[in-house]
Amino acid sequence: MRVFFYRGVARIIVSMKKVFLYVILILIALSMLLPFFAMFLISLSGDESIFTDYKNINLSFCAYKNVFVSIPVIKYFLNSLIVALGTTLGQVFVAALAGYGFARVKFRGSEVLFFIIILTMMVPSQVNIVPLFWLMSKLGWINTYQALIVPGFFGGFGVFLMRQYFLSFSQELEDASRLDGCNALQTFFRIALPCAVPALATLGVFTFVTTWNSFMWPLIVTNTDNMRTLAVGLTVFKGSFREITMWGELMACACICSVPVIIVFLIGKKYLINNPGEGALKE
Repeated sequence: MRVFFYRGVARIIVSMKKVFLYVILILIALSMLLPFFAMFLISLSGDESIFTDYKNINLSFCAYKNVFVSIPVIKYFLNSLIVALGTTLGQVFVAALAGYGFARVKFRGSEVLFFIIILTMMVPSQVNIVPLFWLMSKLGWINTYQALIVPGFFGGFGVFLMRQYFLSFSQELEDASRLDGCNALQTFFRIALPCAVPALATLGVFTFVTTWNSFMWPLIVTNTDNMRTLAVGLTVFKGSFREITMWGELMACACICSVPVIIVFLIGKKYLINNPGEGALKE
């Protein structure tokens, strides 16, 4: 009887630990969702009354209507989408090629070159704005998609992430592909790259979110409404050069800006969890 009693107590303790863990996780999730709920609620309030008289708020979609009337939000949205997708595809491809090269191809000075690439991660991005702007002006790319997209192709984090993945990639699969007559590029595109979907998805999600939310570089390199992105368009409703801040329109535009990021995460979530290379080899 004593053994059964101790077992029952142990099960109760384990159950209490699980309940406590779930409560903590729920509280953390709510703390992260609360700002988004507040943002959506302010966008429906239409004015700043939510900060003073939150019990008597008339919810409506007038702020969203005003956003589309005040600024070319569709053009801003399309610009952000083009820039984010172009930068993501370019950086994923370049980082995958460079990471595979550093992981599998040994040449003189490869370690030094990789160390230099890692050092670029330590330099704040604001330091590169002036020389990068000068380079874009010399190329004649100011106020073009090239200036918004091409500089994002190269990043030390992406090269580091892909190199670390390919270092742990199975050498047996590559040896088998070479026995079947594949050269280095065929091995990369047919074997290594399809198995690197989790790492590629991780890099793609991070790059898309970072590019979509980028503000400083699009603000500097664009000078017309026709090329501005949605993040820059948000500043129209901010009260830095005007008497008041239009909180309803500002939050409505922020809600619109958040939708693509959420969609990208939901699409890439299954690739972040699953591992396509699992089971490719048998012991």
